[in-house]
Amino acid sequence: MSLPERRTRFFSWFEKFRRMVLIQGMREVQLGQHTVRSHGREVARTHMHDWLILLLLVGIEIVMYIIHPFYRFVGKDMMTDLKYPLKENTVPFWAVPIYSSLLPILVILFIYYRRRDVYDLHHGILGLLFALLITAVITDAIKNAVGRPRPDFFWRCFPDGKD
Repeated sequence: MSLPERRTRFFSWFEKFRRMVLIQGMREVQLGQHTVRSHGREVARTHMHDWLILLLLVGIEIVMYIIHPFYRFVGKDMMTDLKYPLKENTVPFWAVPIYSSLLPILVILFIYYRRRDVYDLHHGILGLLFALLITAVITDAIKNAVGRPRPDFFWRCFPDGKD
């Protein structure tokens, strides 16, 4: 077989392969066919290990709340760094879960309602939960390990301002 014949044969094979990949790719990307009812079990079964890791992170976070943190001795000479004035919270305590989890979940659900793609819903919720739990575990682990008092420690302990 001559070189031009081999080229023609290769390019015709390559074009058939490219068309086959494009057609299959279009079937997978069509919106409106992957709802919770039709593909929910398949998605959950495929990503079971991700949900198990999330459960492990929840368990670690519970342990972080149960264990006692490192208690640091605070002497009089150390109080200069801990005498910042006591201020109100800039974000109310009750608003933190709303801003960090409920608002993003509502956005993810709105996108699911518009697109009807269970993969977007699943990966959005899974990514949000991973981000929240990994942040919580790392933050609490560092807080427990370091045990440094708050910058307004003095004013919390002595609200009248006398040692």
